[in-house]
Parts: sequence; structure tokens; C-alpha cells
Amino acid sequence: MNRNLAINLARVTEAAALNAAKFLGKGDKNAADGAAVDAMRRMLDQIEVDAEVVIGEGEMDEAPMLYIGEKIGEGKPNADKVDIAVDPVDGTTAVSKGMNNAIAVLTMAPRGCLLNAPDVYMNKIACGPGAKGQINLDDSPTDNIKRVAKALNKNISDITVAILDRPRHADIIAEVRSLGARIKSVSDGDIVTAIETCFDESGVDLILGSGGAPEGVIAAAALKCLGGDFQGRLMPTDDEQRRRCAELDSDLDKIYGIDDLVKGDEVVFSMTGVSKGEILDGVKFGAGDRATTETLVMRLPSGTVRRIQSEHRLDKKPEYAK
Repeated sequence: MNRNLAINLARVTEAAALNAAKFLGKGDKNAADGAAVDAMRRMLDQIEVDAEVVIGEGEMDEAPMLYIGEKIGEGKPNADKVDIAVDPVDGTTAVSKGMNNAIAVLTMAPRGCLLNAPDVYMNKIACGPGAKGQINLDDSPTDNIKRVAKALNKNISDITVAILDRPRHADIIAEVRSLGARIKSVSDGDIVTAIETCFDESGVDLILGSGGAPEGVIAAAALKCLGGDFQGRLMPTDDEQRRRCAELDSDLDKIYGIDDLVKGDEVVFSMTGVSKGEILDGVKFGAGDRATTETLVMRLPSGTVRRIQSEHRLDKKPEYAK
């Protein structure tokens, strides 16, 4: 893939974040998501790709744009043929309540390299590069924490496990606490939490528990760029979800490793903070129709990680200000 795609994707997630951030704390998560979707789709039209959305806003009859199967830039001469996985706002509830860690995120890989994951739960485990190869989804939280602690040369009492704050995770939380490890309770959005395992400043060493399968693929793309590790197993909860899994030839018994979720060694990933988080600042609106953003852009095979801080003149960018 063209190496310049990385910078172009940053422009896409910046636009989505700027539009979503207008709704921070205003109690309307649907409006925030809609504004981000619209901005992201318009900016994608400006990129020279022949792309198909494999993870997006739902089926064609559920979403007007960025739906699964939508073609973007089709027919552009010499364009890279790619798959796209998007989450215009991961953390819509966080945006509506003015809480931390909401992001706009997008990843690309060559056609056929991103798993077309059904919109069901996925049981997940992820860690950073220091513990790569030491996690196993079929093992207990206790066994995984002990191996991660040994790999990181930490005491178990200094290991921090991030877990979505949901009733379904009560047993995992109880086991982690009984072992003496720390828990970071996550209210909303688990893509950025998985990525935090790769950054020392976040304090997160491991994630456990279930969340959305599409978000798992996006997180795996980022972790692959950063040298981390990820495993997941699909968890459909009803007949309709099982039908969708069968339609996509999903293996419900399989542990999907990071190379199953994101094949090959070409990946481009971008995420921009909507609200302030552990590893990215959120959008800040200033006087004179100005705004600032912070974006993390990554690419394989180079392994380059860029942190881009941008100042925007919104009056000069109608595509951002709509």
C-alpha cells in the first residue's frame, strides 16, 4: 500500500473527531456518531483507494453510509485495493456524557486481510509487546496474569488489568482482585483500552473480558502495528447472531489470533482523540474558529508510529465544519 495513506487517514479521523466533539457532554450520542460518520465518509472520498468497508456502521439497510460492503473510490486508476474497518466514534456514550477516552478510528489493509467480523460479542485478551506470546484465551485470568507479570518483570500486585465495567464480568473481576492485581474499570469503548497495553504511560498491562467483535479486529490491527498480542473468540447470543456468523463462515470454536484477524504485514491505522484519554488528548476548541487535535498514526511493515498534533482553522475547512 502507498505509504502516504497513513497521513491521509489522519485527516479522515481528524475530521470525524472534530465533528463528534461538537456534541461532547450534550447527551446525544446518535448526533455525535452521525456527524462523525458524515465527516469520515466525505473525507474518504478524497483518498486514492479502491476500498470496501468490511467493518462499519452495520448492514446497508441499517446505515446510509460506511455500511458493510460499501465501495469507496471504486474505479480510481492505479488505486490500492484495500479493506477498511471504521468506528467513527468508539465511545459514543462517553461523548454524550462528556467522559474520557472517546476516539475516531480507522484502519486499512490489502483486500481480504481484515476479518469481516459479525456484530456479536467477542471474548478477548490482549497485551503489549513485552508480554507477547504469554497470553492464552483458554487459560484462567490467574494463569495469564502470572505469565504477564513474569514477562514484564513485575509483581502481580503491580499488574493492571483493564476490564469493561459490565455485570457479565463480575467473575473475572472477583478472580483478578482475589489474586491481588489491580483493575482499571472501563466504562465505554475497548479499542483504545487494548492499545493502551502498548504504552507504558497508560499503566495498563492486560485486557480481559468480552466486547464487540468488530472493535476487536480494529484493536488487533493497532496491536499488530505496535508489536502487541491479541486473541478473541466469537460469542453469539441468539439465533440471529448465529445466522450472521454462519453467513460469514465464522468459526465459533476458534481462537482467532492477531494474524487471523489481520492477515499479512501491511496495515495502516489512525485514531484521533475525541475526548481526553490516557494516550491521546481530545479535541479542544479555541477562539477564532480554531481547534486542536491529537492523532496516533501507525503503519506496517515499517513499524512507524507518529503522534500528530494539529491546529485547525475550521473557517477554512468547510469539509470539517459541516
